[in-house]
Amino acid sequence: MFVLNNTFIQALHVLLGAKYVNTLIGGETTAISCQTVTIGLIVAIISWIASLPRTFGVLSHLGTGSAFFTFISVILAVIFAGIESHPAGYSPVPATDPLTGKALPSGAPIVTLIPLATTTFVNGLNAFLNISYTFIGQITLPSFIAEMKEPRDFPKALWACTILEIIVFSIVGGAVYAYTGNQYITSPAFGSLQPLYKKIAFSFMIPTIIFLGVLYASVSARFVFLRIFHNSRHKSENTVIGWATWAAILLATWILAFIIANSIPFFSSLLSLLSSLFDSFFGFIFWGVAYFRMRRADGVVSIIKERTLRGWVEGIVNIIIILTGIFFLTAGTYATIQGIIDEYAAGSVGRPFSCASNGI
Repeated sequence: MFVLNNTFIQALHVLLGAKYVNTLIGGETTAISCQTVTIGLIVAIISWIASLPRTFGVLSHLGTGSAFFTFISVILAVIFAGIESHPAGYSPVPATDPLTGKALPSGAPIVTLIPLATTTFVNGLNAFLNISYTFIGQITLPSFIAEMKEPRDFPKALWACTILEIIVFSIVGGAVYAYTGNQYITSPAFGSLQPLYKKIAFSFMIPTIIFLGVLYASVSARFVFLRIFHNSRHKSENTVIGWATWAAILLATWILAFIIANSIPFFSSLLSLLSSLFDSFFGFIFWGVAYFRMRRADGVVSIIKERTLRGWVEGIVNIIIILTGIFFLTAGTYATIQGIIDEYAAGSVGRPFSCASNGI
C-alpha cells in the first residue's frame, strides 16, 4: 500500500505535467505525435532523472523552493480570480454545446454556503475525498523523521506545517470559489481562470509538479532499497550494484506511474481514488491503531483500563478515526468508481492513453 500510494501520487504529477504543457500550448498541435501521452512520457523521464540522488539533503533544498513557488502560484490564482471580469467559460445567457447539445454553464457565479439539493452522494463524497487528499500527508513522516538532525524537533515542524497548510488552503480555496461559483469551478482550480491568468499562475507550479513526484519516488525507492540491502555495504557505499539497483527501482515506479496517469487521465477522479484506497488507511486507520499500540508500548494504556476521563475520550476519538477510515475505504471507493463510470458515460472525460490535449 505504501509503495502503491506513492506511485499513484507520482502518476498524479505525470498527469499534471502533461496538463501544464498542454495548457501552455493551448489545445491540439500537430508538432507532437500523440500529444498527451508523449508529454507525459517526457515528464516521467525528467522526474526519474531528478529523483536519482539517494539522500534527502538535496531534496530538502528543492522542497523549500517548491513550497515558495507553490505559495506564489496559489496567491496569484486568488488575485487573478478577483480581478478578472468573469471566470473562464462564462456565458451571460444560457448556451448549449454544439457537439453534444448539453447545456453549458451560464449566468453570474452562484456561491452557496451548503451543497445544492441536486448534489448526489457520489458527487459529495468525491468532493470530500479531493479535499482530504490535500490535507493528508502523514505517509512520508517516518521517512523525514529518520533523516532529521534533531528528530525530537519534528513535532514543531509538523504543527507549523499543518496550521499554515489549513490557513493557506482554506483561504485560497474559499476565495477562488467565491469568485467562480458552482458553475465554473474546475479541478485543478487554475482552469477557472482566463487563459493568460491561468498560464501565469500554473507556471509557478512547475517546481512542485516535478519535486513532489520526485519526493514520493525517493521515499518509495528508499523503502524498497533498504530492505534489499539491509545488511549490505551497498546500502551506504557508492557501488555499481547499489546505484544500478537504486536507479532500477526508481525507473520501475516511474514506468508504473506513467501507465496509471494514462489509464486514469482525469485529475479529480484520480485524487478521489488515491484518497479512498490509500488515504483511508494512511490518513485515518493507521493513526487510530497507532494510538493504541503506542499507549501499550509506553505503559499508559492503563488510562483506558482505569476508565479515566482522558482515557475514555482519547479511546473513543481514535475509534471514530478508525471507523472514518473504514467508511472512506468502502463507501469512498464505491463513490469513486461510480463517479468514474458516470464521467465516462457522460463523455466528460478523455479515454485511457488518449492523444488528445488534456489542457485546462
